[in-house]
Amino acid sequence: MTKDAREKWEQGALAKVLKRFPERQEQFLTDSGIPVERIYTPEDLEGWDYLTELGFPGEYPFTRGVQPTMYRGRLWTMRQYAGFGTAQETNERFRFLLDQGQTGLSAAFDLPTQIGYDSEHDLAEGEVGRVGVAIDSLEDMEVVFDGIPLDKVSTSMTINAPASILLAMYQAVGEKQGVAPGKLNGTVQNDILKEYVARGTYIFPPEPSMRLVTDVFEYCSSTIPSWNTISISGYHIREAGSTAAQEIAFTIANGIAYVQAAIDKGLDVDVFAGRLSFFFNSHVNFFEEIAKFRAARRIWARIMKERFKAKNPKSYRLRFHTQTAGSSLTAQQPDNNIVRTAMQALAAVLGGTQSLHTNSKDEALALPTEESVRIALRTQQVIAYESGVADTIDPLAGSYFIEKITDEIESKALSYIKKIDDMGGAVRAIENGFMQREIQDSAYRYQKAVESKEKTVVGVNCFEIEEEQPKNLLRVNPAIGEAQKKRLRILKSRRDERAVASALKNIETTARGQNNLLPPIFEAVKSYASIGEICNVLRDVFGVYRPGQEI
Repeated sequence: MTKDAREKWEQGALAKVLKRFPERQEQFLTDSGIPVERIYTPEDLEGWDYLTELGFPGEYPFTRGVQPTMYRGRLWTMRQYAGFGTAQETNERFRFLLDQGQTGLSAAFDLPTQIGYDSEHDLAEGEVGRVGVAIDSLEDMEVVFDGIPLDKVSTSMTINAPASILLAMYQAVGEKQGVAPGKLNGTVQNDILKEYVARGTYIFPPEPSMRLVTDVFEYCSSTIPSWNTISISGYHIREAGSTAAQEIAFTIANGIAYVQAAIDKGLDVDVFAGRLSFFFNSHVNFFEEIAKFRAARRIWARIMKERFKAKNPKSYRLRFHTQTAGSSLTAQQPDNNIVRTAMQALAAVLGGTQSLHTNSKDEALALPTEESVRIALRTQQVIAYESGVADTIDPLAGSYFIEKITDEIESKALSYIKKIDDMGGAVRAIENGFMQREIQDSAYRYQKAVESKEKTVVGVNCFEIEEEQPKNLLRVNPAIGEAQKKRLRILKSRRDERAVASALKNIETTARGQNNLLPPIFEAVKSYASIGEICNVLRDVFGVYRPGQEI
């Protein structure tokens, strides 16, 4: 019946309009190359079963969300990624954000911290405090979280190669505040595979790096049980140029590798899987992004149940944080970025995110000012409290278009995952450059489309205007580097050097064996050993990974 009615419409009303007003282009595609049809009807979902493909919120396969009430019970955690300069400056920004109604902290660390060097190292010159806060020791972490009760906030830390060290520092700060480890809530990114693929802040070769990852799984399952032990990250894969389908495919393939590594270590899947979390990008293609999040949940649920034979439904849930797309922000007409961010944030909410960071309008130019951060946070708050989209669960479910494109993205992602499985898994796919090449090819196609104006970017390749130089941008004081070096020298002059040496020796001994590295790292952190000293011990044992080196 629908088919006959559609043909009548196409031959009648539609044909008349197309004769006078042709459509804007011959074919419409999502960013993943999925054709977008003129109209979707029940025919597009022929054979589609509600209970199999959707089910109900909080139940397998979790397409409609991981909680039975979703935002009707509790809104997503509102985070703003923050951290720059000194520990004191970052503490002030954190306090400002909490005062403005932010409900969770998200910590950014500078490049030396991310790759395990102290601020006094030659390679840290000019980078101290620039893209995040400089953390040399527990003393810096104590300042960052001064006056912020760790049993009252949830903290996400974007740190990977030295993730175990920063987690140990966070636990030590909690201990000094009198907060038991069991009361700590948050996430440590701890996703080293995507560093080899898309981001580059690795230190050690993959095998010992994967050991550190799974040591965090094991340690937290018994010591910090409410902590999310990894944030398996598609965000950076997308920022490097992947499509939406590639983003979830490569991220889930990495997730499979982590689960298998933990099982191979002897861990019970249902002991650690419930604390795995994910981190996705919300880009500009609105409906595709919503469909992407829904498809990712369904894929992960089925993998955990069918491949890994998990028994606990909590092990099936793909819980994720979302950040709006930094790569979509433009230096030209930066006020347009407010609109882009609002649409991306709305897509994340309609897609069922558990946590959200909204980028600030000036991030294509500099670190965000307090004013631009406030606008970004207010964007989330307007969506949460004024739009009504949080009042019902998965409001776009049942849309012929949304369900069809969800199925299409799932199919594309599963095809990639099969290819990666056939190669021997994510590590082997990274080793032979498969993921990297796919991302590079996608990035090239996108940039070519922008330059040819096949892809419109408002204010960049169309609707351009003469602009004045931007004013009042946030600049990090270059004197911070010297001040941080001095601070570290003073710390080293007054700490117990014998305790530090003993703690570092214990890390070395443990690294050469098979025991979990978190307990000796925790003791070293409490003795005020620096991040560089701890990483240097691990470098001596594990070695350092170089691009092109066999992994």
